[in-house]
Amino acid sequence: MNRTAPAAPHRQKAAPSLTRRVLRNVLVPLALTWMLGAVIALVVANYFSERAFDRSMLDDAYALSANVQAGERGIELLLSPREVASVLFDQVDQVYFAVQRLDGTLISGQAGLNAALPEDGARYRFSDVTYEGKVLRAVVLDHGADPAVLMPYRVIIAQTTLSRAALVRQLLGFALTPQALLLVLLAVWLWRGIRRDLRPLGELQQALDRRDVYDLSPVAVVDTSREVERLGIAVNALFERLNHSVRAQREFVGNVAHELRTPLAGIRALAEYGLAQHDSNVWREQLVRVAERQARASHLIDQLLALALADEARTGLAREPVRLDALAEQTVLRHLARADARGVDLGARGLDERITVLANEALVEGILDNLIDNALRYGGRTITVELEGRTLSVIDDGPGIPLEAQRDLMQRWAQGPAGQKLGQGSGLGLSIVARYAELLGAELRLDAAEPSGLRVSVTFAQLHHLPLQDGYGNAPGPGAASGPAS
Repeated sequence: MNRTAPAAPHRQKAAPSLTRRVLRNVLVPLALTWMLGAVIALVVANYFSERAFDRSMLDDAYALSANVQAGERGIELLLSPREVASVLFDQVDQVYFAVQRLDGTLISGQAGLNAALPEDGARYRFSDVTYEGKVLRAVVLDHGADPAVLMPYRVIIAQTTLSRAALVRQLLGFALTPQALLLVLLAVWLWRGIRRDLRPLGELQQALDRRDVYDLSPVAVVDTSREVERLGIAVNALFERLNHSVRAQREFVGNVAHELRTPLAGIRALAEYGLAQHDSNVWREQLVRVAERQARASHLIDQLLALALADEARTGLAREPVRLDALAEQTVLRHLARADARGVDLGARGLDERITVLANEALVEGILDNLIDNALRYGGRTITVELEGRTLSVIDDGPGIPLEAQRDLMQRWAQGPAGQKLGQGSGLGLSIVARYAELLGAELRLDAAEPSGLRVSVTFAQLHHLPLQDGYGNAPGPGAASGPAS
């Protein structure tokens, strides 16, 4: 039985090397630029060399013309063939000549050698001709316009272009060979320099590949270049944020597991005890206690979530203009029913002044909620929310907090004597307030109130006075409320 071989997994095409890309992006434009420069230099050099060869050929035409004169037999060349060969001698090229009358009849030289005649007013003219199957460079020197010449004639000198072609090849070699060598040397130098500068990237990659998934410690940052240094700093900053997030998650899970164990065990014990009884009064009593334990557990969960959100907000906190007076008024109204149930006089003052700060509304509301909740739990019979400038305070007439215990109460799970005595709360309220104030850049202060009690104040760093507007963007009318009275 034949079995079909499994198809080979599709391999993604490897990305090009950064070293090769940099070399290509540098060397290709540079090589093209050098080539263009070499071509231009070659064209210019060839132009001037052609002029030099043409001038030498014109000199030969003048030298030959100096030996042409009019005699009894008419115009004749005084040089013998050997002397002509000596005058027109060239080691590489073959030279042809012709002395003609203006009507084209040959006086001396090669028959059939013709070239383009000079234009009107010109003495000579250069051109390319074909003679006996060879491509020649020719010059025609016309003596017909010279009044000193009694019998006009013209001299034609033509030669092969072997020397010219050889010179062009030499110029091309001399122009391209050094540039090619320089380009190779530059490529080697760039390749070594780029590999040296990119070596920290490879080391960073190897360090990250070998790193354990739970290792979020900073990597070594090298300062070989600004880009590599910035990359290392960015990676370490990412590790720091991830490490903070992981610590917050671990702490949150540990806090939930630790703190919910007691209230859930108590709720289960109360329920089991109630189920074991047959008296309805006992059932009611146990249900009331279960409801109290459930409320405490729910409050604990809310506070734990608030702390988790505060840790998360450290990396991306959105700030916007927040009306402190309106927010304080809404918070006080929300806690009035609970305060009345406890027989606590909850009020506010200073809310008639419109104050706006750059903050986060949810965090400011969380600060007020926790401070009022703590005051209702551990304070006296009067609680006042006060707004004075950019400072928001919650004042109660309770026993207060000793100075030596204030720092400890800013930590999580720390409770004062009143909280331990009442058996309420979890020791998270003031730590949440401290964390929110830190995120907002606000100053948190705990002071003794007069004549007794505690004043907790939060002073915001930035204050903006905006036009008086209500929640819909309209200016308030003359009958606008100024906040709850004490």
